[in-house]
Order: sequence, then C-alpha cells, then structure tokens
Amino acid sequence: MAIATLPSSHHLLFCFFSSASSKFSITTQLCLNSPPKNRISLVICSSSTSPPPPSSSSPQVSEPTPTAESCVNAGLDLFSKGRVKDALVLFDTALTLNPNPVEAQAAFYNKACCHAYRGEGKKAAECLRTALKEYNLKFGTILNDPDLASFRALPEFKELQEEARLGGEDIGYSFRRDLKLISEVQAPFRGVRRFFYVAFIAAAGISTFFTIPRLIRAIQGGDGAPDFGATAGNAAINVAGIVVFVALLFWDNKKEEEQLAQILRDETLSRLPLRLSTDRIVELVQLRDTVRPVILAGKKETVSLAMRNAEKFRTELLKRGVLLVPVIWGEGRETKIEKKGFGLSQKAVASLPSIGEDFDQRTQSIIAKSKLKSEIRFKAEVVSPTEWERWIRDQQKSEGVTPGEDVYIILRLDGRVRRSGKGMPDWAQILKELPPMEAILSKLER
Repeated sequence: MAIATLPSSHHLLFCFFSSASSKFSITTQLCLNSPPKNRISLVICSSSTSPPPPSSSSPQVSEPTPTAESCVNAGLDLFSKGRVKDALVLFDTALTLNPNPVEAQAAFYNKACCHAYRGEGKKAAECLRTALKEYNLKFGTILNDPDLASFRALPEFKELQEEARLGGEDIGYSFRRDLKLISEVQAPFRGVRRFFYVAFIAAAGISTFFTIPRLIRAIQGGDGAPDFGATAGNAAINVAGIVVFVALLFWDNKKEEEQLAQILRDETLSRLPLRLSTDRIVELVQLRDTVRPVILAGKKETVSLAMRNAEKFRTELLKRGVLLVPVIWGEGRETKIEKKGFGLSQKAVASLPSIGEDFDQRTQSIIAKSKLKSEIRFKAEVVSPTEWERWIRDQQKSEGVTPGEDVYIILRLDGRVRRSGKGMPDWAQILKELPPMEAILSKLER
C-alpha cells in the first residue's frame, strides 16, 4: 500500500492498494526543485493501518526492502535539504535495483540535476544523453527546468542541443520532428519544391540513360548513326538539368537546417526568464502579444547610455509596447549560485512553470494576461544572465557578427526576432519603424 501526501494548508491522505500507483511520484518529481505546491512524495508502508509500537512480547518488524522508486524519492528529499552528494548515491542505487523505464528516466534525470548543481557539466550531459536515448526523455524538459539553468550555460549543453536538433534514432528524434513541423508551417511549399526537384532529377537521369548509347553511336559514326551535334546537345541538357536540380535540392536542405537552428534559438529565447518591476519572474514566452522586447547587450557603459537615451522617448516607446532588456557582458560570471534554482531565488523558482505542463498552457498558467500587463513597465531585469549571454552570442554567430560586440535585438510581438544591429539603437528610428500597439499592423504581428 502507498500513502500519498499532498503538501498544502491541510494534509490529505489517500490510501490505495496498487503497486503501479506508487509510480506517480516518479513522473511528477523529475524536477528536483519544483514548486512546493506541486511536490508529491510517497512513503511505502507494510499494511493498511499504522503498525503498533514494538514491545518485548511482539516480534521485531523488518525494514522494508529498498526499491528503485523509494531510492529516487529519498534522493529527492535529500537534495531538497542540500545533501546533493548523498542524493547522488541514492540515484545510483536506484539504477541497480532493476528499475522500470519511468524510474530509470527519473534517476538519470535527477542525477543530471545534481551534477549540474555541482558544476559537473560532462557528467550531467551524459546522464541526460542516456535519458534521451534510452528512456524517451523529452528535450523540452531540459529546456524548461530551472534546476538546469547553470547547465544550459555550459558548452556541454550546446553540444547536447545540437545532437537533438540533428535528430536520428539515437537521441532527440521527437525533438527534431517537432522542429520540422514548425518549419513546415513557416515554409509550407518546401515539400512541394522537393518533390519537383526529385521528379526532374529522375526524369533527366532516365533521359540521360537512353541518350548515352546514342551519343556513343554518334561518336563512332557510320550508316544510321544519329547526328552528333543534336545528340550531344540533348545529353548536355540532361546533365546540366541534373546538376542544377541536385544543387537546388542541397540548397533547400541547407536552408531547412538553418531554419531549424533559428526555430531552436527562438524556442530557447522564449524560455529565458525575466524579472518584472514588481519582482515577478516570468518567461519571455509569457509576454508574447503583450510587448516588443528590445534586448540591449554590451558593455555596462554602452548599455547604460542607451537606456538613458531611451528615457527621452519613454512615452512613445511605451505606446509601441517596447520593453527594454539590458544584458551586460560578463555579468553572468559574477552571479553567485544559490543553493536551489541555480542563481534564482526561491520566489523566482516558485514563479516558474512546472515541467509537466504543456507548452501552450505554460504561456497562460502563471498569471492572467490582464494582470500581467499591469505589471509590465519600461524595463525588465534578466534572470540567469549567463543563459542570456549564451543565446545572444549564438544569435550573433548566426548573423555573422563577432560574438561579444555591442548589439541590440528587437523582437516581434509573437516572440520572434524582428531585426538586430551592431551597437545601440537609434530610438528616433525605432519610433518610425514600430507601429503603435493598437494599429492594424501590430494586430497582424501577433
């Protein structure tokens, strides 16, 4: 029998007699530092009633045999108390107790969170790679979990992310499939173009197959030999057609890979956290359709000057939904890592959505849009600056800009990158470029 305890203002106890039901805690506790209201722990008991206290006349009750599930839950409890090393021992123990796939996934994932906390990027990456490859872990979970914020700022995460983007049977296949679905929506005629490319290549290849014997006969000459000039011209046209359409097919494939990489960057950007003026922590995705974030990244003096210049146009910029997001180079390396949440305060961690929620639900789960709008001011503060820096540097590389240069990035209302440029923005030009929030063009941008 398992007893599930739900932490709240009143403790409720549910008793049930199914061994399968005790697996529930595994799926709900993948995130080591999930908000208290979502945490559920299981304690395994030997009977449906509380056992009587031991006495000299009663036999001693033996300790319950450890299981993979109980070790994972005990490890989670130790981690919450800051005993990361002991938690790692229990997660390793769980993997030796014949765990089922769900239990193994939870053990590897929670091991990765422990290694990330200890700054062991390679070990965290290996645990996550195993969970992705062998136990069907969703890559979106890694992107969304605040406990892995420090890991996402490491080169090992970038390598793992690239593996997932490339897909394949070994790792991240479902993640690449999701990216391709988004790509097909943004470029709906790519599949049609590829069909015609392949069809023309096949047609030109078949024609060349029959033309080559005629060309050989034309070269040899003799009675009944076809005209050399006409035959050679046909063969040249077929070969040129094959070369052109193969080149177009490769070009289209390259463009698709570039688009998938951009979609991945957009998705990573959407999950980056911000602190509003009311001290509430939100993900950037929650601000979609509400503001146009303008990211200012560079040296402290440069960004501060751009912020002061923006104050002169504050009223008009607010009418256009502009939200300033300053990112100072090197600020992330100065951030002290706290015990939980990897640099996020406990209030910040509790404000972030649970990893078990659907992507669209996360957009609306924390706060209603109307209330959120009232909390948005002219400026927001980045949370986990190292993650922000890594994303900006990746974006600079994709656009051919030297990483680390001063740069500004303007986002659309739908969260995608509108445009970017070197240095700091010309605010007067920005006012001309961005339509007011109530304008028709702004509505079309949502």
